[in-house]
Amino acid sequence: MSGFDTTWLDFREPADHAARDPALLEAARQFLRAGGPSPLAVDLGSGTGSTLRAFGPEGPTRWRLVDHDPRLLEAAVSRLGGFAHVERMEADLGHLDPVVVADARLVTASALFDLASQDLVERVADLLTERGIGLYAALNYDGVNRWEPPVDGDDAMLAAFNAHQTTDKGLGPALGPQAAEALRAAFERRGYEVRLAPSPWRLDDGQRALEAALREGFVAAVRETGRVEARRIDAWQAARSAHPAHCHVGHSDVLALPKT
Repeated sequence: MSGFDTTWLDFREPADHAARDPALLEAARQFLRAGGPSPLAVDLGSGTGSTLRAFGPEGPTRWRLVDHDPRLLEAAVSRLGGFAHVERMEADLGHLDPVVVADARLVTASALFDLASQDLVERVADLLTERGIGLYAALNYDGVNRWEPPVDGDDAMLAAFNAHQTTDKGLGPALGPQAAEALRAAFERRGYEVRLAPSPWRLDDGQRALEAALREGFVAAVRETGRVEARRIDAWQAARSAHPAHCHVGHSDVLALPKT
């Protein structure tokens, strides 16, 4: 799985925190707290620790940060001074070892499962079901990427981008926009209670740096597909740069809890 730049993760964190569905986040907190005096949460693909910061440092919860990139784990630990019980684990998420989720009450992930394959979803669901562990998976891209005002080429660019989202990102053929529904189906088949909620980014004039970074990555992904002619991509990029836009990026949060 390719790594993410800390600059991009820092750009997106405020938008991520604003987008998370508050009811599902609070339900995940309550499930975790019900696990005893010091329950363990395992954050898959932890990056710089954004999920921990979203949960907040209240209470004696223990966290295990799991990522394949030691640089991101180091950055996370350096930014989590308010959290007293944090351990880190370097691991290949594509070949998830059961030791990663050992003793966990809750597994969390943010912006991860849209990069994952169906096989990985089934593997995670099996591991968690065998141990009665809950899952809180936030910010799964749902295929919506809309700028306002519209410009020529929006539809073709989005279709190509969404095709790119289903290519292998290092965790097998990616689910892309189907990730939330794949999680729902996998955990419901195993008897879990599953809730989904929208968690869209709504980028406005105060988030120009993130919108520009998003647009740059969007264009790069479309170029890789070969589905849109270079001149049409250039024209779209020029139009978007000339007309700063508000942007809506759709995501879904998923909470899957074992039935009691």
